[in-house]
Amino acid sequence: MHGRLKVRTSAEEAARKKLEQQQKVKMFRAAMGRILEKKTAQEYDAEMMELTAKLLSSNPDIATLWNLRRLCILARPEGEDSSAVFDKDLGFTEMCLMVNPKSYCAWHHRCWILENAPKADWQKEVDLCTKYLKLDERNFHCWDYRRYVVEKAGVTPEKEFAFCTEKIEKNFSNYSSWHYRSKLLPLLYPNVEDPSRPISEEKLKEELELVLTAAFTDPNDSSAWFYQRWLLGYAQPELDLAACRIDAKQNLAVLSFSKPINLSTGGYKLTVSCCDNCNEASKWMPAIDGNTFDTTWTLRSAFGIKQDSNPGMVSIVTPDTKELTLQLQTIQAEGAVGVKKPKFGYEFGSAIVDVLKAQLASCLELLEYEPDSKWTLLTAALLMKAIDRRSYHETIRQHLTKLETVDALRKGYYLDLASKWAIENRLEQWIEAGKLSEGIDLSGLQLSVVHYTPYLATANAINLSENRLVNRNLGVLRDLVFCRRLNLTNNAEELDTTVLKLPLVEEIIYNGNEQQQLAKELPTKVESLVL
Repeated sequence: MHGRLKVRTSAEEAARKKLEQQQKVKMFRAAMGRILEKKTAQEYDAEMMELTAKLLSSNPDIATLWNLRRLCILARPEGEDSSAVFDKDLGFTEMCLMVNPKSYCAWHHRCWILENAPKADWQKEVDLCTKYLKLDERNFHCWDYRRYVVEKAGVTPEKEFAFCTEKIEKNFSNYSSWHYRSKLLPLLYPNVEDPSRPISEEKLKEELELVLTAAFTDPNDSSAWFYQRWLLGYAQPELDLAACRIDAKQNLAVLSFSKPINLSTGGYKLTVSCCDNCNEASKWMPAIDGNTFDTTWTLRSAFGIKQDSNPGMVSIVTPDTKELTLQLQTIQAEGAVGVKKPKFGYEFGSAIVDVLKAQLASCLELLEYEPDSKWTLLTAALLMKAIDRRSYHETIRQHLTKLETVDALRKGYYLDLASKWAIENRLEQWIEAGKLSEGIDLSGLQLSVVHYTPYLATANAINLSENRLVNRNLGVLRDLVFCRRLNLTNNAEELDTTVLKLPLVEEIIYNGNEQQQLAKELPTKVESLVL
C-alpha cells in the first residue's frame, strides 16, 4: 500500500524458490522420461530434437542428450536439406555456449557438426573464437577450440602469434595465451643450432624480457612465472637412456630410462654392442613384476662381454624411429657399465646468462620490498639454478626453506623440490667421477623423496642416512638393482619391504621398531640387517 512494493520475507523467498525448483525437476523428469522412451524405440525424429533442445538450452552439460541429437541428425529423412540441418544445430550450440561458455559437451558437439557438415566455414569459427575471447579472454575451452579451427582454416602461425601477443599485452594473467605462445614459438623461431631447445637464443632473450615485465607487473600472479619456467627448460624430461650395467659374474643386467616404457613388447629395437645375449628386447623384464610400463628393466642370463678396443654402446630405436644411445665402460673382464648425465635444464650461452643475471638482480631487488613474495622467491631460485646451480646451491636451499613458511600449504612441494635439486648435485658429481659401479653418498641432504633412481641402478651401495624419508616414499628404491649395501639410518620409523626384494642386496643398515616383522620377511640372501 501507499505506493510501496512488497518485499518478500526470507521465508517467503525460500518457499518460492523451492516451488520453482520442484516444478523444474518435474518438467525435467517428464522430458527425460519421454526421451528415454523414444531412445528405446529408436525414434530419432523432430520430437527428439525438440525435447533435447528444451533441456540442453538450460543445461548444456548432459552428454547423453548431445549424443541423441547426433543420432537424430544422422537419421534425418532423405531429401532433407542437410546444410540447413547442420547450420541450425550449429546455431543451437552457439546459444548453449551463451548459457555456459565452458561447456565441454557443447564445444565437442560443435566440432562434430563442422566435421560432418557438407561444407564448413572455418574462418567464421575463428572469428567466433575472437568474439568469445573478447567476452572472456581466459576461457581455455575457447582457446583449445581456436587451436583446432585455425589449423582447419589455414591461419598462419604469424597471425596467431600476433593475436596471442595482443591478448597478453591486455592482460598478463592469461594462462591459455602463454601456453599457446609456447606452442607457436618453436614453429616461428626454431633453434637451428640446438634442436633439443625449443627456440633460438635471440628470441629467448626477447621472451625473457617480456615475461619479466609481466611478472613484475603483478608478482602474485602465477601465469607469467609458469611461462618463465618453460623458457628456462624446467619441463618434463624427454625419453632417454639413463643407465645400463651388465654383470657376467652375477648373470644380471639392468637397463633404465628417464621415463617409463614398454621395452619388451613396445616395438623397441635394442642393440648392446659388447654383449650378444642382451639384444632381444622381449626377454627383458620390468623391475616390478606385473608392470607393463616401467623405468627400469632387468635381464637374467649368461653374458659374455666382448673384449676389444672399442668401448661398448647401448642403442635403442623407439617406435617413432628416434635413436637413443648410451656409452659403456668395461668393469674388469666380467661386465660393463654406463650412466648418462640427466638434463637438469638448458645450458645457456653467455648472452642469455647475462639476461638471467639481470633478471635475478631485479628479483632480489623486489624481494627487498616484498620479502615474502612466494613467486619471486621461487623464481629467484630457478634463475640461480639456471645461471650456476652449484655455486648458488646453498642460497637456493635458503629460498626453498623460507618458502616452506611463506607458502605453508605447498610445503611438501618445496621439500620435494629441494630434495630433487640436492640429488642433482650429488648425482652429477658421482657421474663425473666415473666410478659408476661404486657407491653414491646421499646422506645428510634432508631428502623427503628420492629422485633419479633409474640413474642409480648401477651403484653397489647407496647411503641415504640422516634424511627425512618416510615409508611411503621408499618404493622407488626398487630401481636400485645392483645395490648390495643400503644405509637408511635415521629416516622413517618403518621399513618398506621393497628394499628386501632387491636382487643383490646383502646388507641393510636401518634403525626402526619393526625388527620382529622384518625377521619374518627377511630373505636368506640378506646377510645383515642392522637395526
